[in-house]
Amino acid sequence: MVSEQSQDETEQQPTIGRIPGLIAAVAIVGIAIGAAAGLLTLMLYQVERFALGYIENAHESGPFNVPAIRRAISVTVGASIAAVIWWLLRTRTTTVPSVKKAVGGALMPVWQTIVHVLLQIFIVGTGMSIGREVAPRELGAMFGQRFARWVRLGAKDTRMLVAITAAAGLAGVYNAPLAGTFFAVEILLADVTLETVTLAFACSALASWVASLVKGTHTFYLIGKANGLFTPDYMVFALIAGLMLGVAGALFRRGSQWAEKNKPSGAGILWMMPLAGLLTGVVAIAVPQVMGNGRAAAQLSFSSKADLAVIPVLLLSFVAKAIVTLMTIRSGASGGVLQPGIALGASGGAILGILWMQVFHTNSIGMYALLGACALLAASQQAPLMAICLVMELADAPINLFVPIGLAVAVSAFTASRLAKPLAAWHLPRAKAADR
Repeated sequence: MVSEQSQDETEQQPTIGRIPGLIAAVAIVGIAIGAAAGLLTLMLYQVERFALGYIENAHESGPFNVPAIRRAISVTVGASIAAVIWWLLRTRTTTVPSVKKAVGGALMPVWQTIVHVLLQIFIVGTGMSIGREVAPRELGAMFGQRFARWVRLGAKDTRMLVAITAAAGLAGVYNAPLAGTFFAVEILLADVTLETVTLAFACSALASWVASLVKGTHTFYLIGKANGLFTPDYMVFALIAGLMLGVAGALFRRGSQWAEKNKPSGAGILWMMPLAGLLTGVVAIAVPQVMGNGRAAAQLSFSSKADLAVIPVLLLSFVAKAIVTLMTIRSGASGGVLQPGIALGASGGAILGILWMQVFHTNSIGMYALLGACALLAASQQAPLMAICLVMELADAPINLFVPIGLAVAVSAFTASRLAKPLAAWHLPRAKAADR
């Protein structure tokens, strides 16, 4: 007992070379994951070009000008191909753990992880409704694990490095170093120390810079002119919207958990995912913005006019995006919900904003959509700092907006946290064994 205690105390003490080793790991893996994130983005563009005949950008954020039949064929064929490969990957080889499990010590197999990552980018490019941000996080986690084993870091430092490098993947793919930093310390580690924050920010910043050299840099969302930043009505709107979108975010979080828990683990994926692709294509005939990771639906909200006639379109976009995204996860697809969450929040914020602007006329619709995106994402992820930084960085929003949006995020995150236990007790129907 004494010897074990002494050994534990020794392992907790800083050793010579520990800090230089961590710095080297952050630098080397940061560069590697930044390059990988840039290449994954270029891959997404090429898949979109081949499957749908366009490349997403802020001005053409979705396949609005792509013929409906091509949209339907693209997403159905893409889902069918991915279903077969994922079935083989999950039933015939070593399972790829989640990033959180990897942070906890689960080993990420090399080639299986790479295939898993590429499949996620592939299905988003062909039009399935799911986020692409998990792919670079998984790649970053794998890089971090391998490097930690190479330089023989201790268990505690390995856990920290894996979380930091996984979050750097998020930062690299979206050029969002602050969001990457807070994703590491707020979600993966839940440990805010000077050392953790410093290393996480350094790795995310480095990955963002390297990724920008590979894929370029641009504003992800165009929000238009930001005016009336601190008007009293906008601050009141932040309170009301924060409350309402906090509820919506909590429900979306619960739905995502249900879909993830009930996704098929066996042959069910071979018919469920192609069916999800086909249904997505059918919905996309009337609502093309449901396709992809959510950029199209969000940008539609940011660019909307303050006209009551727009509300049915935004409401349809909100409902369709939520249902199709949950259906995609339930069918067995792997991917993220950050971008779909932003899309839902932007749609909800724009709807509330249009109604609000019938009385007050001090802000543009993009301001309300931006606030809504931050609020719902914070509620659905229970990570207010990461959420607000990610949306603000993607939109290149004025830093002044942290005041009203921070208020909305605080209200939404608190509301969602109060609803967590009641929703957890709400037992949604489980999938049948035959589907799993």
